[in-house]
Amino acid sequence: MKLKKGDRVQVLSGKERGKTGEITRVLPETNRVIVKGVNVAKKHQRQTSTRLKGGIIDKDMPIHASNVAIVCSKDGATRIGYRIDDDGSKHRVCVHCGGSL
Repeated sequence: MKLKKGDRVQVLSGKERGKTGEITRVLPETNRVIVKGVNVAKKHQRQTSTRLKGGIIDKDMPIHASNVAIVCSKDGATRIGYRIDDDGSKHRVCVHCGGSL
C-alpha cells in the first residue's frame, strides 16, 4: 500500500466525493484507510467506569484505499510513483510533476 499515516488525501468516489482530510490510520490487511472527518458514523456508547460519559459519538469509519488519492501541492489529487536515488534510497514522488511527496 502506497498511502501512509499523515498523508493528505482527497476522496475520489462515494457519498463523500471531493472531501479532503488527513489519514489517521492505515489498515493494510483489508486495504482500507481512516481519514479524519470523512465517512463519519454515529455510534451509541454506554457509560462505563473507564468512559465517564455515554451518549452518541461521531466515529470515523474506514474507506477503501482505491477511493482516495494523495494531494500534491501543485497538481491536486494524483497517483504515487517511486524514484530510487543513486545511493539506493527510495522516495515517493508525484506521477504528474515528479515532485517529492
